[in-house]
Formats: sequence, structure tokens, C-alpha cells
Amino acid sequence: MSRPVHFEIHATDMDRAQLFYETMFGWTFQSLGDDYRLITTGSEGPGINGGMVRRRGDPPKGGEPVNAWMCTVDVEDVDAAVAGAEANGGSVALPKMAIPGVGWLAYVKDCEGNILGMMQNDRSAG
Repeated sequence: MSRPVHFEIHATDMDRAQLFYETMFGWTFQSLGDDYRLITTGSEGPGINGGMVRRRGDPPKGGEPVNAWMCTVDVEDVDAAVAGAEANGGSVALPKMAIPGVGWLAYVKDCEGNILGMMQNDRSAG
């Protein structure tokens, strides 16, 4: 069975995007030249690492459908994570909702307009 092993975040302003993800999730970055940075998301529990690439072309515009794979990040408190995204230049894409028996999910746009999910595990959600 094939499993995801890497993700990529596209960014026009790579320094701004790096600061967003460092502040939000504590991720670390390693530069591989001017146009690519490796991202380490942690070393414990399930998860994958990824990269950030300089965006080529126009950034996403509001109101367009999502045309990409969605990545979701495990967070301890989805309300605090959404507030943190907004405080760091992001915005709400889809407000918090219950996923019955699983937890709480919200989608935000990062400071570059990329959508990401944030999931708080809580089997009593619903």
C-alpha cells in the first residue's frame, strides 16, 4: 500500500511562511538554496516531514475551489490554533466543526493563502 511520505507548502514570501509555521507548530526548517527548504515537523508519533518551495505563478484567489491535497495538523486545542493562525497573518477558511467520534476540525489559510486543516482529537465531539 502506498502512503504519503512528504508534503510541500508553496510560498511567495518564504521567510514570512517559515515564521508562520515555526510560530504555529514549532516546525524547523533547513534551507536547500534560495527556492526550497526542508521542514521537520517532529520526531515523535505518526506524521510526515515536508518542504517549502518558492511559489511559481499567481497565489490562490479567494472564492476559488481548492485544487490540491489537503494536509491536516494534529493540535491540542483547535480554538487556540485558529486564534494563533489569525494572529500570525492567517484567516479562517472553514470554522470549527465536529467530526462525530473523532474530534474538532477547522480549516485556515496560512499567511500565503494555502489552506490547511487543524484537528483536535476528541471522541466525544458531535
